[in-house]
Amino acid sequence: MNSLATVRSLQQRISEMQPVRLDARVLPTPEGLRPLLPGGALRMGASYAVQGSRQLALALLAEASASGAWCGVIGDASFGAEAAAALGIALERCVVIPHPGEDALGLTGALAEILTVLLLASPSPPSPGEAERISARLREHDAALVVAGEWPRPESTLHVTGSRWDGLGRGHGLLANRELVVQSQDRLGARRHTVRFADGAVVAPDTAPVRRLGAR
Repeated sequence: MNSLATVRSLQQRISEMQPVRLDARVLPTPEGLRPLLPGGALRMGASYAVQGSRQLALALLAEASASGAWCGVIGDASFGAEAAAALGIALERCVVIPHPGEDALGLTGALAEILTVLLLASPSPPSPGEAERISARLREHDAALVVAGEWPRPESTLHVTGSRWDGLGRGHGLLANRELVVQSQDRLGARRHTVRFADGAVVAPDTAPVRRLGAR
């Protein structure tokens, strides 16, 4: 799929398969990521910027996807199906466009009409006019947008300032667990958080081991 015309051809099939949207103005959000967001959840009609971790950006989609929502991933050439599934992304309800070319913003706006939550890997921030047009689509169709990169006037900006992996022994083992230090900036001000992943999935705060993590 590499054109707006192809996106339009998906609309009827997805509309038939997409469950009825929830009445609430928020989307299911992984428990381990709720403290990062104002209101504790992704909000329909809103955009979010994530800087420094594609894994964190994709993880924001996981709970909505697992709950039955259709998702889209645009411009992420490094998208890995196995890693996405480990996070909780339902691959059978995920539209992936790894190489959108110059159509990235146009495709994002078109997909916002038929999908519930989108991830856009943006190499550069859009113009204010382009961002506002997409924001209007999000509000009109109750979709949420997560941008891996910069975005004008997002609901929240999440900036990863530290990262640590563990799981390796002396010359053996796998990198299984990861901790991120994340600074959030939103209407509540600037806050610092620790996000933990185990075997690729976000760990809920009350089940995660507590360890100090130095910023890189």
